[in-house]
Amino acid sequence: MEEFDPLTLTRRHFLSRATLGLGTLGLHSLFGGEALAAPPVLKATGGLPGIPQFPPKVRRVIYLFQSGGPAQQDLFDYKPLLNEKFGESLPDSVRGTQRLTGMSGNQATLPLAGSAFKFNRYGKGGAWVSELMPHIASAADDICFVKSVWTEAINHDPAITFFQTGSQIAGRPSMGSWVTYGLGSMNANLPAFVVLVTAGGGDQPLYSRLWGSGFLDSRYQGVQFRSGKEPVLYLSNPEGVSPHRRRAVLDAMKALNGLQAQRELDPEIESRVAQYELAYRMQTSVPDVTDLSREPDSIFSLYGEDARKPGTFAANCLLARRLAERGVRFIQLYHQGWDHHGDLPNNIRAQAKNTDQASAALLTDLKQRGMLDDTLIVWGGEFGRTSYSQGKLSKDNYGRDHHPRCFTVWMAGGGVKGGFSYGQTDAYGYNIADASGNAMTPTKDEFTPGAVHVHDLQATILHLLGVDHTRLINRFQGRDFRLTDVHGHVVKDILS
Repeated sequence: MEEFDPLTLTRRHFLSRATLGLGTLGLHSLFGGEALAAPPVLKATGGLPGIPQFPPKVRRVIYLFQSGGPAQQDLFDYKPLLNEKFGESLPDSVRGTQRLTGMSGNQATLPLAGSAFKFNRYGKGGAWVSELMPHIASAADDICFVKSVWTEAINHDPAITFFQTGSQIAGRPSMGSWVTYGLGSMNANLPAFVVLVTAGGGDQPLYSRLWGSGFLDSRYQGVQFRSGKEPVLYLSNPEGVSPHRRRAVLDAMKALNGLQAQRELDPEIESRVAQYELAYRMQTSVPDVTDLSREPDSIFSLYGEDARKPGTFAANCLLARRLAERGVRFIQLYHQGWDHHGDLPNNIRAQAKNTDQASAALLTDLKQRGMLDDTLIVWGGEFGRTSYSQGKLSKDNYGRDHHPRCFTVWMAGGGVKGGFSYGQTDAYGYNIADASGNAMTPTKDEFTPGAVHVHDLQATILHLLGVDHTRLINRFQGRDFRLTDVHGHVVKDILS
């Protein structure tokens, strides 16, 4: 059966991109179709023509998303003033007009809570790191700590959706989908975008739409790998069905779908066929990549013994390295449990224990294999936590509410400065501060040196992949969309 490019034949696709509506059909005939040629078409190998637009610094991204909002004051943003003023109310002049959540907005006071944990400086840049993260501290020379990230979202769902899709409103394509849409795949036998979620969950739910393709073609959505005997659901053949019979069924389905595609000119039919074929190839590739039994004991010692337990954060970090080795372009890890409104000292200690060693091990493992130079690792949550305590406060027990105005995300790998800290917060850890330590209020419309909006972070990640975020565009329902919407600036000061 003759193959065709559905994007060039679909009437709906052409009309959706015609700037003058049906009247342009007359022009199309007059000029022989050349004047109104369709936008660049996806090549068979995947990706858009002309992308990357400049030499990329990295080939792949591993995003360690810490769902719930880690408390930066207890991990990476040392604020001794909070201990000195422990129990005193947050000054109105520091808070200003910033809104609070309904969970602490009705408190009679907002008592400052210093960290229960000790901090020290590490690496050539003298980065402040809490005693909770000794392994991250030991890797400080490879890490760029961005201490001045901010977002407008103050509740979990819109905040997570914003980080993952560039919009607080659900329905947009995820970052991994945008990346694979623009750059394509580096391994025909594995998805270009793989998602790993720590087993056991947490207080805040995660939804598959966070790694969905939105209005992009469904082939760009993330594929979730699970722990257990069936890493990808419905991938294995049913009992009694041989690989030979499965191949025969797929060939018949391809022929029938091809007939339907010729009749209906719907590109989604071709995408469905491509996904069937990828699933068939994954029957061999997925068991191979998810089999950790051949890893030496030294690797399990590096990542921690939890790496032997499928579904743990440590096991997923090790699996992320194996996926990266095999050319998976965007690997998204989700780890829940950072939403510490109460009993923070005990809860954050447990979370640090679960994530610190494996996060640092991933850097070390990639580095010793010569892969860190062309891999970008990102670590962070959807917002930070307040410098005041939510609920009752004592020296060894306090909670922190959501805080979108400033928090820490760290990055490591190709293209970013190691042993470097960018941006700072004021003495109270409540606002982004300028070089003199004075609080400032950045806006997303204009880039403010020292402040990093969510769209700035996304623009920088794309830049490191060789993509101009203003030119990675998809037209949907008459409007051009991109990951960074109409905002976003590359944070050049963190680039190496």
